[in-house]
Amino acid sequence: MKIRNMLKMGALGAVIAVVAGLMLGGTAAAQEDVTYNVTIENLTDSQPFTPPVIVAHSTGFDVFETGEAASAELSALAENGNNDPLVGVVSGASAVSAYVTGDGPIMPGASATLTIQAPSGNYLSAAFMLICTNDGFSGLDSLMLPASGSTTVDAMAYDAGSETNTEDFADMVPPCQDIIGVSSDDAGTGMSDPSTAEGGVVSAHAGIQGGTDLTVADHGWSDPVVRITVEASGTTLPSAGTGFSEGGSTATWLLYAAIAGVALVGFGGALRVVRSRAED
Repeated sequence: MKIRNMLKMGALGAVIAVVAGLMLGGTAAAQEDVTYNVTIENLTDSQPFTPPVIVAHSTGFDVFETGEAASAELSALAENGNNDPLVGVVSGASAVSAYVTGDGPIMPGASATLTIQAPSGNYLSAAFMLICTNDGFSGLDSLMLPASGSTTVDAMAYDAGSETNTEDFADMVPPCQDIIGVSSDDAGTGMSDPSTAEGGVVSAHAGIQGGTDLTVADHGWSDPVVRITVEASGTTLPSAGTGFSEGGSTATWLLYAAIAGVALVGFGGALRVVRSRAED
């Protein structure tokens, strides 16, 4: 009975050692950076987007969250198309692993692809302004990055809740009139006006109502306003559902072999002790 129990314990120890090694190797593989191509497709007929801010991050970080007040940085983006304050926050946040910004507006019916590198266990968030609005924007809130393949999400338009929707060119960024080609005597502004502050929360945008200067025909949209595709490419990718690399790096397989070797040596030693005691 003692001999049988010792054999069982030795075998169990070997199995545990091998499994622990595989888990360790799988974790190391899963933490490797993956290259992601993020394509933002403007689905509207009349709303250009500002250059997007795309952020890869861990849990505990939000670019925006519906039902919550917009941060000052998000308000600057949604009201004025100013990415700099948000970039300043993400560039110094410990939860952010990478970020990238676009280099030009995304016109109606057009698309832009940006590349970012991040661990597959991270989340992806994005934000960009709907240019011909007071504080309209769209984007992603914490989409889990795929280990391989691609993920596509259609997103709606949001209202930052930070500026009243006057629909007046005087309260909007100047590029609106130039890009859409609707003339006005108002020069527009790239600054927030305290007199139009709303004090609301991020919510679904009600759309263009046809106010002072904006018209449904020239500036309106229907949801979704954007299609965002996130595609993993270019590196050794973890297999879906396991966290192990498909091909496996040399270092990972060497680790597997070393752990397995130690386990076998230990098991062999246990067998020798058992045999010795049996002979005695």
